[in-house]
Amino acid sequence: MSSIETPKEPEMKGWLHKWTNYLKGYQKRWFVLSNGVLSYYRNMAEMTHTCRGSISLHGALIYTEDTCNLVVSNGGTQTFHLRASSEVERQRWVTGLELAKAKAIRTMESEEDEELEEVSAPLDNHEVQNVFTMLSSKLEDMQTCSELINKHGTALQKALGEVESMENPHDILAKVKQVNERATLFRITTTAMINACSEYSKTAQSQGRKWQKAILYEKEQRQRLEKVVEELAKQHTKLEEAATAAQHGQNSMQSDEEDDFFDAVESADTATEFTVDVPIFLHRRTSSGISTDSQKSEGGKDSSGSENDDKQALTHNTSQTVRCIRSKTKIVKDKNQKREFNFGSALTISKRIRRTRVPDKPNYPLNLWSIMKNCIGKELTKIPVPVNFSEPLSMLQRLTEDFEYSEILDQAVKCQDSCEQLAYVAAFTVSSYAATAIRTGKPFNPLLGETYECDRLDDLGWRCVNEQVSHHPPMAAQHCEGRGWKCWQEFTMTSKFRGKYLQIIPLGIAHLVFTETGNHYTWRKVTTTVHNIIVGKLWVDQHGEMDIINYQTGDKCHLKYIPYSYFNRDVQRKVTGCVMDGQEKVRWVLNGTWDSKMETCEVLKQKDSDKNGKPVFELGPARGLWERRLPPAVSERYYNFTELASQLNEEEEDVAPSDCRRRPDQRLMEEGKWDDANTEKVRLEEKQRTARRQKEIASETAAAEGKPVPQYEAVWFIRDKDPYTGNVIHVFKNDYWDCKERKDWSRCPDIF
Repeated sequence: MSSIETPKEPEMKGWLHKWTNYLKGYQKRWFVLSNGVLSYYRNMAEMTHTCRGSISLHGALIYTEDTCNLVVSNGGTQTFHLRASSEVERQRWVTGLELAKAKAIRTMESEEDEELEEVSAPLDNHEVQNVFTMLSSKLEDMQTCSELINKHGTALQKALGEVESMENPHDILAKVKQVNERATLFRITTTAMINACSEYSKTAQSQGRKWQKAILYEKEQRQRLEKVVEELAKQHTKLEEAATAAQHGQNSMQSDEEDDFFDAVESADTATEFTVDVPIFLHRRTSSGISTDSQKSEGGKDSSGSENDDKQALTHNTSQTVRCIRSKTKIVKDKNQKREFNFGSALTISKRIRRTRVPDKPNYPLNLWSIMKNCIGKELTKIPVPVNFSEPLSMLQRLTEDFEYSEILDQAVKCQDSCEQLAYVAAFTVSSYAATAIRTGKPFNPLLGETYECDRLDDLGWRCVNEQVSHHPPMAAQHCEGRGWKCWQEFTMTSKFRGKYLQIIPLGIAHLVFTETGNHYTWRKVTTTVHNIIVGKLWVDQHGEMDIINYQTGDKCHLKYIPYSYFNRDVQRKVTGCVMDGQEKVRWVLNGTWDSKMETCEVLKQKDSDKNGKPVFELGPARGLWERRLPPAVSERYYNFTELASQLNEEEEDVAPSDCRRRPDQRLMEEGKWDDANTEKVRLEEKQRTARRQKEIASETAAAEGKPVPQYEAVWFIRDKDPYTGNVIHVFKNDYWDCKERKDWSRCPDIF
């Protein structure tokens, strides 16, 4: 990484100790804070040529651990663990970092506002006409001055010539007075000419810069649109060729895409052979406890922010493709298990009557391109998205949908074998994506301090609490308790809109603990991509690799989400994986799709290789782990919600004042009042921005007075160090349900 050149003096600089790895521990490094970026070097001499690492403070989390330690993290991909020489020195750095972060946020917002004012809006014809009239008037003034200069200049030259030809002193004195008058007129005219030229130049330059930006912006927009259209044309041509070939080759193949998919699934059920990628774990773990290979699959960096001299300790993961031969015995289907998988069955009777659907989605016209053309290249959380693109659920409620198939975890509690239990956990992680196959609406971005509770102990056997604990970067904390298990996660993500698709990369880590055995599992979600944003029908794909680790036994599960491909003859939306014990021996193999079902087979025998040189696993009969419950046929009229999704925003008494159910814009959208919802959404977002500005002013005032900078503290969660991953995360305080029982909501902020 090249050094960062800044024309200004750094805001702060000095020596700090930075955590590198478990072998070297804390190492002394020279840190420089400048322009909202914290960079570090081995020594001061390296500032001119080699930067060892840097982290942008915009959207970063800054917190302290003890008297001398502080942590700077951008939400998961990069974390600096730092130690100062004293508590006073640490507080000096924390204050400086907080001020630099606030300044970086203000600068970015002001730049976006300026771009919005100067570039996004089209040029007004009336304004352009006024500028042209002004420039024409100044040009006429310059032409008049030019004529006067020529006239008075000629008269002055003539008068000077007459003076030179005179010999009588009395006549010369009389003529000199005339020359002075001519010279005065010439000087006045030239001054007027200079002023007119200066005004013309200033006007032309100021308007020229504005028009140049507008022209450049329109040019870039046109180029992006041309690329999108060109790519769509290529895909259309390839699809036509593939469709023609398929029509000649298989007359019985139907044209409906959904029928194609389910036919493929049925053929996959009867298939006796398939392949999986088995990882070879040769990597070390980072200080945050996350495998380097899982970080690579998500496009992230080493969370410890290791520098060049630490990278020698890294070795990369490799994988090998294994041929799996499954027994021809029919799939094992346990009747009791099948009954448990039926949502709302007689085994779980709710104490209250819940709704089964939400009101139908109204049909509102929308000019898509007028909104999208100003959003290309911007972060998703910075885009003012109208409710027309949303669904009447908050992101906190969407996170709760992860537990729609919680019966998988209830079944995993009964497993005596840890590897078999891990197979069920893997199926549970896959099941959380089932609803995204047909759900393309964007959930509401939660406000800072917004919460959501879901108490389903009476029928589903679990309850959870979610809270939006950070705004820059957006971060939600979740805690869920079930029958013999607990699950929690800190969800944050990066997202970019690229014109024809939207990519969402989760950064948080999910934890699952079975209380009886103490088995503790962690994983990180894979990448989600929404295609055909501008042209065509929206569709969602999941792709990437996921590692699930049991810290109690050392068991590992590696899942691979295969990207969707128009030209892949295999089953689409496919997920394959394997479960390995602590000795890295493959015990179970998983196969299925993330929008339909998952199966597992026990590995009975392993062969080194077949005639093609591939390792071979002989598998037992397939066992069903999870099967998706399809929503009603009419669900397309109400956002393709499942029954659980329809119940998440159902009004309930005695919930917290900050609960999503009380959010007015979301409620208005559910009731079909979209225009009112958009108005209310703008009001809430402006209220949140005003509150954030007040906190920034308070922070600056405290820093100027030498006081500690106040940090935002979540209401129901507290920051604590995770003993398994080493990251500082938000942990549930376990007092929410007690406060609800007492109806004590005095700590809840006024956000609605």
